[in-house]
Amino acid sequence: MTQVTWDDTIRRFLQRAASADPTPGGGSAAALAAALGTAMTAMAAHLTQGEKYAGVQPQIMAALTEMAPLTRECEALLAADIHAFDGYMNALKLPKASDAEQAARREAIHDATVAAIEVPLRLMEVCKAALQATHGIAACTNPHVISDLGIGALLLEAAAQSALLTVDINLAGLKDAEKKEAFAARRTALITEIVQLKERALAVVRECI
Repeated sequence: MTQVTWDDTIRRFLQRAASADPTPGGGSAAALAAALGTAMTAMAAHLTQGEKYAGVQPQIMAALTEMAPLTRECEALLAADIHAFDGYMNALKLPKASDAEQAARREAIHDATVAAIEVPLRLMEVCKAALQATHGIAACTNPHVISDLGIGALLLEAAAQSALLTVDINLAGLKDAEKKEAFAARRTALITEIVQLKERALAVVRECI
Protein backbone atom coordinates (compact mmCIF):
# COMPACT_ATOMS: atom_id res chain seq x y z
CA MET A 1 0.00 0.00 0.00
CA THR A 2 1.26 3.45 -0.86
CA GLN A 3 2.46 5.35 2.18
CA VAL A 4 1.19 8.88 1.55
CA THR A 5 -0.12 10.93 4.43
CA TRP A 6 -1.56 14.39 4.99
CA ASP A 7 1.71 15.36 6.67
CA ASP A 8 3.83 14.78 3.56
CA THR A 9 5.38 17.80 1.90
CA ILE A 10 3.76 19.18 -1.22
CA ARG A 11 6.92 18.24 -3.12
CA ARG A 12 6.78 14.60 -2.00
CA PHE A 13 3.09 14.30 -2.79
CA LEU A 14 3.66 15.67 -6.29
CA GLN A 15 6.62 13.37 -6.84
CA ARG A 16 4.58 10.34 -5.81
CA ALA A 17 1.59 11.45 -7.87
CA ALA A 18 3.81 11.85 -10.95
CA SER A 19 5.52 8.49 -10.51
CA ALA A 20 4.66 5.12 -12.06
CA ASP A 21 2.92 4.13 -8.83
CA PRO A 22 -0.86 4.38 -9.45
CA THR A 23 -1.44 5.84 -5.99
CA PRO A 24 -1.82 8.59 -5.04
CA GLY A 25 -3.92 9.03 -8.15
CA GLY A 26 -6.81 11.13 -9.34
CA GLY A 27 -9.02 10.44 -6.34
CA SER A 28 -6.35 11.55 -3.91
CA ALA A 29 -5.58 14.62 -6.00
CA ALA A 30 -9.29 15.46 -5.96
CA ALA A 31 -9.37 15.19 -2.15
CA LEU A 32 -6.39 17.53 -1.91
CA ALA A 33 -8.01 20.03 -4.30
CA ALA A 34 -11.19 19.95 -2.22
CA ALA A 35 -9.18 20.67 0.93
CA LEU A 36 -7.55 23.64 -0.80
CA GLY A 37 -11.04 24.86 -1.66
CA THR A 38 -12.20 24.63 1.95
CA ALA A 39 -9.02 26.41 3.01
CA MET A 40 -9.72 29.35 0.68
CA THR A 41 -13.26 29.69 2.02
CA ALA A 42 -11.97 29.52 5.58
CA MET A 43 -9.33 32.16 4.88
CA ALA A 44 -11.88 34.51 3.35
CA ALA A 45 -14.11 34.00 6.39
CA HIS A 46 -11.24 34.62 8.82
CA LEU A 47 -10.51 37.88 7.04
CA THR A 48 -14.13 39.00 7.27
CA GLN A 49 -13.88 40.02 10.91
CA GLY A 50 -14.01 43.18 12.98
CA GLU A 51 -16.53 45.91 13.66
CA LYS A 52 -17.21 46.51 9.97
CA TYR A 53 -18.52 42.95 9.62
CA ALA A 54 -20.18 42.61 13.01
CA GLY A 55 -23.61 42.26 11.44
CA VAL A 56 -22.65 39.22 9.38
CA GLN A 57 -20.69 37.29 12.00
CA PRO A 58 -23.36 34.59 12.42
CA GLN A 59 -22.98 33.63 8.74
CA ILE A 60 -19.19 33.94 8.83
CA MET A 61 -18.82 31.84 11.97
CA ALA A 62 -21.21 29.23 10.62
CA ALA A 63 -19.02 28.89 7.50
CA LEU A 64 -15.87 28.60 9.59
CA THR A 65 -17.46 25.96 11.79
CA GLU A 66 -18.44 24.04 8.66
CA MET A 67 -15.01 24.15 6.99
CA ALA A 68 -12.93 22.50 9.71
CA PRO A 69 -14.66 19.09 9.71
CA LEU A 70 -14.95 19.13 5.92
CA THR A 71 -11.20 19.65 5.62
CA ARG A 72 -10.62 16.75 8.01
CA GLU A 73 -12.89 14.59 5.90
CA CYS A 74 -10.85 15.46 2.81
CA GLU A 75 -7.82 14.10 4.65
CA ALA A 76 -9.66 10.88 5.47
CA LEU A 77 -10.90 10.52 1.90
CA LEU A 78 -7.40 10.91 0.47
CA ALA A 79 -6.35 7.87 2.48
CA ALA A 80 -9.62 6.07 1.71
CA ASP A 81 -9.08 6.49 -2.03
CA ILE A 82 -5.68 4.81 -1.81
CA HIS A 83 -7.13 2.04 0.37
CA ALA A 84 -10.01 1.46 -2.07
CA PHE A 85 -7.66 1.18 -5.04
CA ASP A 86 -5.38 -1.23 -3.19
CA GLY A 87 -8.42 -3.27 -2.17
CA TYR A 88 -9.56 -3.57 -5.77
CA MET A 89 -6.11 -4.62 -6.98
CA ASN A 90 -5.89 -7.22 -4.21
CA ALA A 91 -9.29 -8.59 -5.20
CA LEU A 92 -8.13 -9.02 -8.80
CA LYS A 93 -5.17 -11.07 -7.58
CA LEU A 94 -7.30 -13.61 -5.71
CA PRO A 95 -7.07 -17.22 -6.91
CA LYS A 96 -9.68 -18.51 -9.37
CA ALA A 97 -8.78 -22.16 -9.91
CA SER A 98 -11.99 -23.61 -8.48
CA ASP A 99 -15.65 -22.62 -8.62
CA ALA A 100 -15.52 -21.63 -4.96
CA GLU A 101 -12.45 -19.45 -5.52
CA GLN A 102 -14.08 -17.82 -8.54
CA ALA A 103 -17.21 -17.03 -6.52
CA ALA A 104 -15.15 -15.58 -3.68
CA ARG A 105 -13.13 -13.52 -6.13
CA ARG A 106 -16.26 -12.14 -7.81
CA GLU A 107 -17.68 -11.12 -4.45
CA ALA A 108 -14.42 -9.47 -3.42
CA ILE A 109 -14.25 -7.55 -6.73
CA HIS A 110 -17.85 -6.44 -6.29
CA ASP A 111 -17.22 -5.19 -2.75
CA ALA A 112 -14.02 -3.43 -3.82
CA THR A 113 -15.81 -1.77 -6.76
CA VAL A 114 -18.57 -0.50 -4.48
CA ALA A 115 -15.96 0.95 -2.12
CA ALA A 116 -14.17 2.59 -5.05
CA ILE A 117 -17.45 4.29 -5.99
CA GLU A 118 -18.53 5.30 -2.49
CA VAL A 119 -15.30 7.15 -1.67
CA PRO A 120 -15.45 9.68 -4.54
CA LEU A 121 -19.21 10.02 -4.07
CA ARG A 122 -18.57 11.03 -0.49
CA LEU A 123 -15.98 13.54 -1.69
CA MET A 124 -18.63 15.03 -3.97
CA GLU A 125 -20.91 15.39 -0.95
CA VAL A 126 -18.11 17.17 0.91
CA CYS A 127 -17.64 19.54 -2.03
CA LYS A 128 -21.36 20.25 -2.13
CA ALA A 129 -21.47 21.07 1.59
CA ALA A 130 -18.40 23.31 1.28
CA LEU A 131 -19.89 25.11 -1.72
CA GLN A 132 -23.12 25.72 0.17
CA ALA A 133 -21.10 27.45 2.88
CA THR A 134 -19.01 29.32 0.30
CA HIS A 135 -22.07 30.59 -1.50
CA GLY A 136 -23.65 31.43 1.84
CA ILE A 137 -20.98 34.02 2.68
CA ALA A 138 -20.17 35.30 -0.82
CA ALA A 139 -22.38 38.38 -0.52
CA CYS A 140 -20.89 39.45 2.81
CA THR A 141 -17.22 38.48 2.42
CA ASN A 142 -14.51 41.12 2.75
CA PRO A 143 -14.17 42.43 -0.84
CA HIS A 144 -10.38 42.42 -0.56
CA VAL A 145 -10.43 38.60 -0.44
CA ILE A 146 -13.51 37.92 -2.56
CA SER A 147 -11.35 36.55 -5.38
CA ASP A 148 -9.91 33.98 -2.95
CA LEU A 149 -13.42 32.89 -2.07
CA GLY A 150 -14.12 32.50 -5.80
CA ILE A 151 -10.99 30.41 -6.20
CA GLY A 152 -12.23 28.23 -3.36
CA ALA A 153 -15.49 27.69 -5.23
CA LEU A 154 -13.63 26.80 -8.43
CA LEU A 155 -11.37 24.34 -6.61
CA LEU A 156 -14.34 22.66 -4.96
CA GLU A 157 -16.13 22.21 -8.26
CA ALA A 158 -12.94 20.94 -9.91
CA ALA A 159 -12.52 18.42 -7.09
CA ALA A 160 -16.12 17.28 -7.52
CA GLN A 161 -15.78 16.95 -11.30
CA SER A 162 -12.60 14.93 -10.77
CA ALA A 163 -14.34 12.69 -8.26
CA LEU A 164 -17.16 12.24 -10.78
CA LEU A 165 -14.72 10.74 -13.27
CA THR A 166 -13.54 8.29 -10.62
CA VAL A 167 -17.15 7.35 -9.89
CA ASP A 168 -17.91 6.80 -13.57
CA ILE A 169 -14.90 4.63 -14.38
CA ASN A 170 -15.73 2.37 -11.45
CA LEU A 171 -19.45 2.34 -12.26
CA ALA A 172 -18.57 0.88 -15.64
CA GLY A 173 -17.27 -2.25 -13.92
CA LEU A 174 -20.14 -2.70 -11.46
CA LYS A 175 -22.23 -5.75 -12.32
CA ASP A 176 -25.09 -5.10 -9.87
CA ALA A 177 -27.61 -3.24 -12.06
CA GLU A 178 -29.70 -1.98 -9.14
CA LYS A 179 -26.73 -0.53 -7.28
CA LYS A 180 -25.34 0.88 -10.52
CA GLU A 181 -28.57 2.77 -11.20
CA ALA A 182 -28.74 4.12 -7.64
CA PHE A 183 -25.13 5.28 -7.70
CA ALA A 184 -25.61 6.90 -11.12
CA ALA A 185 -28.67 8.81 -9.95
CA ARG A 186 -26.84 9.97 -6.84
CA ARG A 187 -23.82 11.23 -8.75
CA THR A 188 -25.96 13.02 -11.32
CA ALA A 189 -27.95 14.85 -8.64
CA LEU A 190 -24.77 15.81 -6.79
CA ILE A 191 -22.88 17.22 -9.75
CA THR A 192 -25.93 19.18 -10.88
CA GLU A 193 -26.23 20.86 -7.47
CA ILE A 194 -22.49 21.42 -7.25
CA VAL A 195 -22.28 23.18 -10.61
CA GLN A 196 -25.25 25.37 -9.71
CA LEU A 197 -23.74 26.33 -6.35
CA LYS A 198 -20.40 27.18 -7.95
CA GLU A 199 -22.09 29.34 -10.59
CA ARG A 200 -24.13 31.19 -7.97
CA ALA A 201 -21.09 31.81 -5.79
CA LEU A 202 -19.01 33.00 -8.75
CA ALA A 203 -21.79 35.32 -9.92
CA VAL A 204 -21.66 37.09 -6.56
CA VAL A 205 -17.86 37.15 -6.61
CA ARG A 206 -17.73 38.71 -10.06
CA GLU A 207 -20.23 41.38 -9.04
CA CYS A 208 -17.88 42.38 -6.23
CA ILE A 209 -14.70 42.48 -8.32
